[in-house]
Amino acid sequence: MRLIIYFIFLLIPTLAFSQKKTPIYFNSTPVSEAFSILEKKYEVKISYADSILKNKVITYPEQSSTLAEVLDHISEKLNIDFQLISDRYIVATQGNLYQNTSRQLAEVVITGYLTTGIAKNKDASFTLKPKQLEILPGLTEADVLESIQELPGVISPTETATGLIVRGGNSDENQVIWDGINIYHNGHLFGMISAFNPNITQNVTFINKGTNPRYGDRVSSVIDIATDNALVEKTKMGFGLNGVSGDAYLNTPLVKDKLSLMLSYRKSYEGLFETSTFEKIEQKIYQSTKIYDTGNSEESIYFRDYNIKLNYVVNKNNFLSASFIHIDNDLEHNNTLSDEESFRDVLDTENNGYSFNWEKKWSNNVKQYSKISRSNYLLNYNFIKTEDETQLSDFKKENLIKDTDFLTELAIQSKSNNKISLGYQLTNKNVSYSFTETTSLQYVLDSKKATVNTHALYGNYSVRSLKSIDLDLGLRANYYSELGKIKVEPRFLALKNITDYLKLQVTGEIKNQIISQIEETVLSDLPIENKLWRLADGSNTSPIINSKQVSMGLLFHKNGWSFDLDTYYKNVNGISTLSLGFLNSNLNRFHYGEQKIIGSDVYLKKDFNTIKTWISYSFNNIDEQFNGINNNVAFTSGNEIKQALSISTAYKTQKFQIALGWKWHIGKPYSISTIDALNGNVIFNGINTGNLPNYHRLDLSAVYNFSISSVSNINGKIGFSIRNLYNHKNHLSKEYLGNNIPNDPIIVIDKYSLSLIPNFLLRIYW
Repeated sequence: MRLIIYFIFLLIPTLAFSQKKTPIYFNSTPVSEAFSILEKKYEVKISYADSILKNKVITYPEQSSTLAEVLDHISEKLNIDFQLISDRYIVATQGNLYQNTSRQLAEVVITGYLTTGIAKNKDASFTLKPKQLEILPGLTEADVLESIQELPGVISPTETATGLIVRGGNSDENQVIWDGINIYHNGHLFGMISAFNPNITQNVTFINKGTNPRYGDRVSSVIDIATDNALVEKTKMGFGLNGVSGDAYLNTPLVKDKLSLMLSYRKSYEGLFETSTFEKIEQKIYQSTKIYDTGNSEESIYFRDYNIKLNYVVNKNNFLSASFIHIDNDLEHNNTLSDEESFRDVLDTENNGYSFNWEKKWSNNVKQYSKISRSNYLLNYNFIKTEDETQLSDFKKENLIKDTDFLTELAIQSKSNNKISLGYQLTNKNVSYSFTETTSLQYVLDSKKATVNTHALYGNYSVRSLKSIDLDLGLRANYYSELGKIKVEPRFLALKNITDYLKLQVTGEIKNQIISQIEETVLSDLPIENKLWRLADGSNTSPIINSKQVSMGLLFHKNGWSFDLDTYYKNVNGISTLSLGFLNSNLNRFHYGEQKIIGSDVYLKKDFNTIKTWISYSFNNIDEQFNGINNNVAFTSGNEIKQALSISTAYKTQKFQIALGWKWHIGKPYSISTIDALNGNVIFNGINTGNLPNYHRLDLSAVYNFSISSVSNINGKIGFSIRNLYNHKNHLSKEYLGNNIPNDPIIVIDKYSLSLIPNFLLRIYW
């Protein structure tokens, strides 16, 4: 907590007093009296309850100090937390030793980056706090993954929560972590909503450049989701309903000041009744499948997730926690073609995980964090054909992941506020996939099982003692034991103060990835979940993905204005594609190549008291080149969204919030094709030579907060949202699906956006 206080007051440019050094001296001074002195010397107002200062005194050596340094000292000695309400108003509350772990603390550069609850940090990361997050256009609540899409450089061309394209990278290149657990299935309803309950999420750290060497599993971005480590003094509960699901949560003390329990549960209620929201989502999911092609089909789809967490304070220097998560999606579809013939699809996708965490405070300046986690992922799909009540065939697809991870990190902070972190990580990934069939049909992929153990040593040195520049120098070394490969990953970040309000930021990083998704293209009745996870083997036919990225940008924050400009270059090697993905007749063949990305992200925001307005713009150019495809000549990537623009405005009063946002981007690239009039075959005119029509939509959200009982502290909120307010039909993608077998048909699949879709919210909490 002492670091939080220091960083909040030291680094927010709008707080001119945080850099002002004033002579301070306390000798067993009552804290209430000390606060009065600080208010006069630093021209601030500190609010507090008398009970938290009762019989407390503070001693501070005679020296010139900033307000941040003094409050840091008080927080450390007396366990008092400080919350910044405005530029000059501070609230002091009783602290909790483990309310935030040292790993989660961030040095803030810009608060309220888009809105309250989102901050841009000194290490180039973003922090989102769903419980504090104000309303965003199109959302009734802070969906963890959809909220990230509001940040510049992040887009989901498929209109899903999980299909995040971050600076041109594939969605499987984003590492998603929940309480230290690697998550491989992070969405419900085929990714339409995220699988993480925002009501128990304390903060989300999003990193797309200058990545701390603690992270080393993916090459595009990191989404690190953490639940609350605080021990509650009394039970907190809540429940809510929206157009898709219902949920409830509980956070309660089991042993006062020692042990607490947190539970949450969420489930779709489509089996009970179907709302307009759920029906519209189903229509988008099932489009271009046989589910809606005939009236003779029946389908059932539902999801659920639940979380359990125990927090235990052993003593003032040791903290333990244990977390568990379960994510489950099920679909069953029955298609009756005649009295004799029928087809059945059964799909089960799950991710279970647990973690044990230990935080040790060796001294005021030395802390250690250790954790062990396990993640189990399962995708099980059956396509069953029946005739005259006799099963003729059962095509089965299965994908399994067992991910075990151990990490320990030691953090040492010097008196000059420099910090060094040293860590070791051991990860075991066991991945298998298989296709089985009762007939002798040929398929793209054979069954395969692989295991890779990764040993990693890493270190990071944060320099904060220099006058006008801050540096982060990191290094990570991975040894993939089964592959006999060593990969070294340097990381670099510099933040230079040009003026009090303008900063220059430069970053560089190298990252590697051994697990990725491939698209299987076996024709089935339900071509929806068509991606499989697999491990690289380090060979030329299955290389480790390697990414190099450099970026440079400017940050400006003053008088309610915020400006962020960042330009970057990425080079990614080892990416793969199947032949059919680019319409090649070669059988069972993967192609490997590289991707070059040049882009810029721009963000501008202005606060007008109760009104916030922000604009973000992104540009990128993405070329890909694969051996054996397009005569080895580079072509435009299917991930390229050349230009994207987002304009939003939000209005807030004490109880009411409303937000309106408009999104626009150039249509996705696609391969132009024609149909042969003689045989009906698809003829292609190059790879990604065309663009779909430009995409645009308008979203609206509104929320009203109310009190049911002030005595019992029972509160509630109601809200609604409308996505695609003017009901524009956007063409999202044009895809080609087939069996990779010569002379077999290739199916052209066009996918379109959600039509006007309403949603509602009712939440009660106390």
